Amino acid sequence: MIDIKDIVVRFEDHLVLDGLSLHVPKGSAVVILGRSGVGKSVLLKSIVGLLRPEKGSIRVMGQEVIGMKPSQLNKLRKHFGYVFQYAALFDSMTVRENLEFPLRRHSNLSEDEITARVEELLKLVDLLDAIDKMPGELSGGMKKRIGLARAIIPQPDIVLYDEPTAGLDPVTAREISKLIHDLERRFGTTSITVTHDLECAHIIADRICILHDRRIVEEGTFDEMLKSEYPLTRAFFQPETV
Repeated sequence: MIDIKDIVVRFEDHLVLDGLSLHVPKGSAVVILGRSGVGKSVLLKSIVGLLRPEKGSIRVMGQEVIGMKPSQLNKLRKHFGYVFQYAALFDSMTVRENLEFPLRRHSNLSEDEITARVEELLKLVDLLDAIDKMPGELSGGMKKRIGLARAIIPQPDIVLYDEPTAGLDPVTAREISKLIHDLERRFGTTSITVTHDLECAHIIADRICILHDRRIVEEGTFDEMLKSEYPLTRAFFQPETV
């Protein structure tokens, strides 16, 4: 579904990614772990064409992203859902209007079909009673749920999650992680999640990749990562030994 080979991303004299490669099979859930500022969000933005690597290849659903024309990128992006770190809801719209927005822009559904899908997704995230509330009336955890519902509602093939549990208490973070896992299994999406949250990674990941020194340095299942001898991986998974 996503095949990245040897990409290089630089901001002026600052080299962010250097020779990074990543393969994401269809239907899999990949989590990228790494320290702050190592380029995790830069990687997500490169995948959807918001940033253009100076070298390498990014193929999504068989199409080369690097060098795509804007019209081609816009067409490809319809296959993506994107969950932002702080939900990024439209403050001037109700919850209902936030979820209707991508359907009105990118589908030919009737009004009845739009209403039905909005209500279905809100039931799945357990927030149907908030349908006519404004974002300012919601807690942080509720905003995360609505942001997740908005990303999923167009039924994308791929969902990218940028720190989906950031700023949440441990109990709410665990609930959001389980919700992501359940929704992905229900809709069969392919996903990449960047996070610092080890419990989130444990809940949602089929495979975990460690981003360090501008590239993926190790990958494997959660249990395999627990046994790793790589220093940064051990710092995440075995902090008492570091």
